[in-house]
Amino acid sequence: MIQFDKVSFAYQGNEDRDSVKAVSDVSFTIPDGSHVVFLGRNGSGKSTVARLMNGLLLPDEGTVTVDGMDTSDDVFIDEIRRRAGMVFQNPDNQIIGTTVADDIAFGPCNLGLPAEEVRSRVKRAMEETGMSAFSDREPYALSGGQKQKLAVASVLAMHPKILILDESTAMLDPASRRALMDLILKLKEKKQLTIVHITHHMEEALLADRVYILDEGSIALEGTPAEVFDKKDRVLSLGLGLPTHIEIAHRIAYATSVPYQPEKVTSFDGAVQFVREALATFSDPVLIDGSPEGEALSGTSIRTENEFLHTKEQTAALSQRESSVESPVVIDVNHLSYAYAGLPGSHVQALQDVSLEVRQGEVLGIVGHTGSGKSTLIQHFNGIIPSSRGTVLVLGVDLSERKIIRSIRRKVGLLFQYPEDQLFEETVALDIAFAPKQMGRSPEEVAHSVEKAAKRLGVDHVLDRSPFDLSGGQRRRVAIAGVLAAEPVILALDEPAAGLDPAGREDLFDDLATLTSEGATMIIVSHDMEAMAKRCDRILVMKEGRVAKIGTPEEIISSAAFLEDASLNVPPAKRFLDALADDFPGLAAFALDAKDTAEKILEAVCFSNNNEQIFLREARSAMNDQRSFSKNNESSSEVGSFPVNHDLPSHSPSSKNNASVLSNDALPIRQDIALSSRGNERLSDIDKRSIKQDRPSTEYASHNGTSYTKSKSCEKKEESSNG
Repeated sequence: MIQFDKVSFAYQGNEDRDSVKAVSDVSFTIPDGSHVVFLGRNGSGKSTVARLMNGLLLPDEGTVTVDGMDTSDDVFIDEIRRRAGMVFQNPDNQIIGTTVADDIAFGPCNLGLPAEEVRSRVKRAMEETGMSAFSDREPYALSGGQKQKLAVASVLAMHPKILILDESTAMLDPASRRALMDLILKLKEKKQLTIVHITHHMEEALLADRVYILDEGSIALEGTPAEVFDKKDRVLSLGLGLPTHIEIAHRIAYATSVPYQPEKVTSFDGAVQFVREALATFSDPVLIDGSPEGEALSGTSIRTENEFLHTKEQTAALSQRESSVESPVVIDVNHLSYAYAGLPGSHVQALQDVSLEVRQGEVLGIVGHTGSGKSTLIQHFNGIIPSSRGTVLVLGVDLSERKIIRSIRRKVGLLFQYPEDQLFEETVALDIAFAPKQMGRSPEEVAHSVEKAAKRLGVDHVLDRSPFDLSGGQRRRVAIAGVLAAEPVILALDEPAAGLDPAGREDLFDDLATLTSEGATMIIVSHDMEAMAKRCDRILVMKEGRVAKIGTPEEIISSAAFLEDASLNVPPAKRFLDALADDFPGLAAFALDAKDTAEKILEAVCFSNNNEQIFLREARSAMNDQRSFSKNNESSSEVGSFPVNHDLPSHSPSSKNNASVLSNDALPIRQDIALSSRGNERLSDIDKRSIKQDRPSTEYASHNGTSYTKSKSCEKKEESSNG
């Protein structure tokens, strides 16, 4: 059991810097065998809390105990660290072996275990983390994600009682992340392992028994996942996000006025079922007429339309996709292959026959499983790795000519996976100023470049601090600012948003989007498929060193089978649409995010309703025509004598609904959501004008002021039927 009792901690300053209080009066208890997740913005104190748990840091105030042992007591510190194994944000900080197997064996060897037991633990840890094929690989030759797996394996080999994961899934591809979380949950059940998980992946928080959200070093919110994410406004105000399926459920509940069910929507399947049930109420034809219920629903529809409009960023991205098609090629890669040197007589093939073009002003996303060659590829773009087989042309220059590499690096900025790799100065300001100084700019120009880059990345308030005193997310922003200060025309970013909180990710991408509006070209490596879909013009998928596919976000994400084969995640928005596809045949197959998904679902429902309303109008018209015919011929006055039309659509409503609807006035067709013939895309203004010209209409005002449209043909039918 882990107990914090009124714990506070501050990082000590010096004559140049004030102390920074990271944890303030925190108290909680983590029972044995439980799974706890800590969430919070970058710099909120999460990593500090983790380090306090196993005695890497000692509290300034209060007490921290692990299984009754005080971390401040030197007598217990070794036993505490044996029981509480920790995986850091950056795995390079805890990898020391010359091979993967040696590194995993280091911990068990230090426990004094027999050699046979050490070998057994190493083998088991590699199997559990999927690292068996890399046992003889040198750690430096591993990808960032593979290094994280190695760090996890090294801790598991120690057989800890408590496993502390500090953003340890940040660099893993989705398939590896799921596999690791499945393993951890299995160990929790099998060995009663206590899990303390720090993450920015909201979906991972749903797996926990309890969630704590930290804000400025204090606990701002706590509870079960259902309780925490039910307080959506509070969660969003703390700079976090909601799991996609939960956000969709929130939006649909709001749009349909159906009471939200937090416990039910915690799971993906539960959220889909909740939305399906809510839409069943929303789509009832009886409620879309002039009744009070229909009036209320019409008001809901209006606010839904306003709620789900496309953002300016999405509109700008669409415009960029159209304009970038004709732009000149700035990076041209032809038949590129590359292999890293391994152990004597061996090599590691990283790239195989890769060819692609990148155009000026384009945002190209590069995705792929861990070790697929993504980082190796972009390091060819500024000559860090020379092109030995194949050619790489950047801005028309062949990078095989080594003498021009220096000039190209001034124009092509590169951010590494781990920002610590390129931070080295005493202060943030000096670090950002390094590149402009090396380019021979004047002191005034350097100061201007530093100020501009720091403001763009939101780090202008920490210019006097050491970059190594900052949180992981802040260091990442400083590293990007250092690249931007050189004012490159091409920017290659390797996992720029890894380790950032949800609000920080959005802010970062918004900041970077201003670069493309100024004409810069951007290449982004990421495992976040949702972010890639929203932000990129095209996506390149890497698999085992080769190009598996390249295309627009919709082309890439449209096939769930392809994504799974490439060890990529099917975005939750896409999964949600697929789950409802059978319910609404006109439903779109692609959406950018939760907001876009909810909008498309509601549009599909309205399209389905309109089709049903047309059917009901025609059925009612047929009934009235038959009544008139019967009366005029004096053959029958019974309603049921009209002939049945066996050619009516198969989706006709039940007899109960027919009776209810046919007794009311004609149902209005919504005009506030215009739909294309496919039922899932908005019509352009030109299309709308064309429709109005081809099909004259008359507007009707509902009770709440919303205008609806009836076609002239429908009006005539109703006039004749009403006499």
